[in-house]
Amino acid sequence: MLKWLVAALIAFASFGTFAAAGDPIKVVYHNNEGIDHAPQALRNVRNHLSVDPKAKIVFVSHAAGIDFLMKGAKDKNGNPFEVTVQDLESKGVEFRVCEITLKTRNIPKSQLIDDVQYVPSGVVEVARLQAQEGYVYLKP
Repeated sequence: MLKWLVAALIAFASFGTFAAAGDPIKVVYHNNEGIDHAPQALRNVRNHLSVDPKAKIVFVSHAAGIDFLMKGAKDKNGNPFEVTVQDLESKGVEFRVCEITLKTRNIPKSQLIDDVQYVPSGVVEVARLQAQEGYVYLKP
């Protein structure tokens, strides 16, 4: 068992996914839950940056997880999500939206807030960021 653990650690290290001391930690936040979950997820990102302002954060949304990124979307207290998203973007957070979700739900890009980025598939983007760019996965 110990032999397998050591082999796995060596294999993992060989991918170069460990950040060097002083390098920003790269994190992908994955969101596929509805608008009621968005305040908690955004609060997690804000808290993350308050402790580690150098973190490189990408927030990938698909399925019901894109709803808070729609123009005019508000939380249960009537606060527009766009203000929070813009604030986080000013701190370097990137918001990426799944084009498969848009196509499946028949939502034009014009209905989403400005400055979001589009990716062909949300789940493929999450996997790509982890496997190819060394991002740590978080699911708030």
